[in-house]
Amino acid sequence: MNLNAIQIILVIIVAFLAGMEGILDEFQFHQPVVACTLIGLVTGQLIPCLMLGGSLQMIALGWANVGAAVAPDAALASIASAIILVLGGQGKAGISSAIALAIPLAVAGLLLTIIARTIATAIVHLMDAAAAEGSFGKVDMWHVIAICMQGVRIAIPAALILAIGAGPVKGLLAQMPTWLTGGLSVGGGMVVAVGYAMVINMIATREVWPFFAIGFVLATIQQLTLLGLGAIGLSLALIYLSLSKQGGSGSNGGNGNSGSGTGDQVGDIIDNY
Repeated sequence: MNLNAIQIILVIIVAFLAGMEGILDEFQFHQPVVACTLIGLVTGQLIPCLMLGGSLQMIALGWANVGAAVAPDAALASIASAIILVLGGQGKAGISSAIALAIPLAVAGLLLTIIARTIATAIVHLMDAAAAEGSFGKVDMWHVIAICMQGVRIAIPAALILAIGAGPVKGLLAQMPTWLTGGLSVGGGMVVAVGYAMVINMIATREVWPFFAIGFVLATIQQLTLLGLGAIGLSLALIYLSLSKQGGSGSNGGNGNSGSGTGDQVGDIIDNY
């Protein structure tokens, strides 16, 4: 698929905003489900990009910065894979390959993130010098430059992929042997499964496992739509909140240990987990 000049400019703007939001975290443009959807919106490929973003989002939920360890770059993975999906012109059929390509792109984006943050360290010293001079205008200027640098970190790779054009991308995808595309599809599915497993591992507690089991069973009923599943999930959440507010009598489940517990049985389970 060939993009016109307006679409190219809009894609680069979305990439720039996603890069900035990787640091700001205000409007969540760097989240895969948002970034991919925006790319699909400006390129006219909304449905495939939305499906790609949803799959990548489940993977990115397991990515987090812990201490000095920096997580893979979800913004670059989302933007680059969505652009490749659009330029490839494969539609929904190219989602699996795009997911598999997103992982190495995220790792490559990690290097760009480290470079940008290293440069930002020098900018911090310049801001300190400007603050010592009492020049708040310079402080603001360097702050804006540092944030824009994060946006350029994603915008430049996006522009390079767009500069390659749809023809080479289509040719590259067409030249991939069947065993490679099949392997990418299998690998992409496995990565999504690992993402689900990581999310479940983070939120798994004794009191939420029954809800997981109920949802797992309901998802197998083909007659239920996403709206129906959402309504059931909302209802279960309201029931859970209602029961947690009622609590207990403070006797810790009637085992004779009166005076123990807070009266909120669900809260006591969480505190004692």
